[in-house]
Amino acid sequence: MTRIRPLPAALAGALLLLGGGAVVAQIEGGTAGTAPVDSGSAYEVSGVAVDVAGKSADAARLGGWRLAQRKAWVQLSKRLGGGGGLVSDGTLDSIVSGIVVENEQIGPDRYIAKLGVLFNRARAGSILGISSYADRSPPMLVIPVEWSGGVGRAFEQPTAWQQAWARFRTGNSSVDYVRPAGSGPDALLLNIGQIQRPGRGWWRTIIDQYGANDVLIPVVKLYRQWPGGPIIGVFEARHGPDNDLIGRFTLRVGNADGLPQLLDTGVKRIDDLYQRALRSGELRVDPSLSPPPPPEAAIDDTLPDDGLVVDDAAAAAASGAGIPIIVQFDTPQASVISATEAALRGIPGVRSASTTSLALGGVSLMRVTYDGDPEALKTALEVRGYQVFGSGQTLRIRRVSQLLPPDLPADTATAG
Repeated sequence: MTRIRPLPAALAGALLLLGGGAVVAQIEGGTAGTAPVDSGSAYEVSGVAVDVAGKSADAARLGGWRLAQRKAWVQLSKRLGGGGGLVSDGTLDSIVSGIVVENEQIGPDRYIAKLGVLFNRARAGSILGISSYADRSPPMLVIPVEWSGGVGRAFEQPTAWQQAWARFRTGNSSVDYVRPAGSGPDALLLNIGQIQRPGRGWWRTIIDQYGANDVLIPVVKLYRQWPGGPIIGVFEARHGPDNDLIGRFTLRVGNADGLPQLLDTGVKRIDDLYQRALRSGELRVDPSLSPPPPPEAAIDDTLPDDGLVVDDAAAAAASGAGIPIIVQFDTPQASVISATEAALRGIPGVRSASTTSLALGGVSLMRVTYDGDPEALKTALEVRGYQVFGSGQTLRIRRVSQLLPPDLPADTATAG
C-alpha cells in the first residue's frame, strides 16, 4: 500500500521550479502502476496438493480447502519452530485469511488442486508463541529499476518488473517492504535519476513521504536475443542512497511468454539476498538518513541580577516549547487510530499527538510534540507494550498481539 504524506513546502517549491505544466502532466497524465496484492500481513504456504472426493463438487472443494488448511498449518508450524502440531478446524478458520488457487480440477464428486494458504500473522504468531514482528527489518522503500533496450525506468512508466514486485507476497519475508503503487507523485519522485543522487537531504525528504527508514533498489537488466526469443535477465540487489551492491545473479527463459515467470523468480531470489544480508548485519539503516538533531540552545551560566538560580527545564516548559517527533504506526482499521493517539497522549511529557497521514491497512504517520529527550519517549513506549524501531525524531512503533493460545484439555494421563 502506498503511504504518502502531503508534499512539504520546500519540496513542492522545488517541483514548481521544474515547470508547472510539466509537473501536472507527469503526475496526472501518466498511467498508474500496479498496487501491491499483499503488504506483509500474512504468512503464506504455497504448493499444497490436495485430492478429495465428496458427495458433490462443492462438498469436495470445501473438503479440499479444509485439508489444505491443515497441511499448510503443519508446514508453517514446523517452519517457525512450533513442532508441527495440529489445531482444530475452527481455530484454523479464524486464522486463515485467504486461499490462493494455483491450479485446480473440479469434477462431479472430486477435487484435485494445488493451493496456497495465507495465515493472519498476528493470530498465527500468538498461537505458536512467537512475536509477529520481532524478526522484521525497519521499513524499507522499494524502487524497482528495469533496464531494457538500453533505457532505464523506475516509476516513470509501468514496467513488468514493478508488476512482479506488486505480485510478490511479503508475508514470509523478514524485510518490511514499502512498495509504492506507481500512482500520484511516484513517477516524479521515484525516477531513474533519483537513484543516482547521493544527497542525503533529498533522500530524507522522499523516504519520509513514504513512511520508510531506508531504500532498497532491486535492478533487472533484460537482454532479448531476438523478438519473441530467449530473454536473459541480470538481477542486482542494491541498497541505500549510495546504491551499494549486495548480490547479483542471472536467469534465462526460452521465449517472451516466460518473462513474468522469469521476473517472479528474480523477485524471490532478490528477497533471499536481502534477508541473508539482514541476518548477517550487512543490510542496516544508513545512519546518515536519520533527521539531524535539533540545534542545542546556548546555556547561560550567569546569575540574574536578583541572585536567583533559573531552572532551565522549568523555563523551557513555561515557554511552551516541545520537540516534534514523527511516529509511524500500523493502522489495520480505523479504531486503531484513536486508540494509538490516546495512548501517546497519556505519556507524561506529550503535549499533543495527531495523525497527519492516514493509510488504512498500511502505516500511518502521527506528529507528536514531546517535552524531553526522544529516547525517553522511546523508553516510555516500550514500557507500554510497544516495539519501537528507529531513533531521534522518527520512530516506528508496533503493538504485538497478546492473544492467548486456545484452551487445551488437561493432561491427566499418568506415565507408563
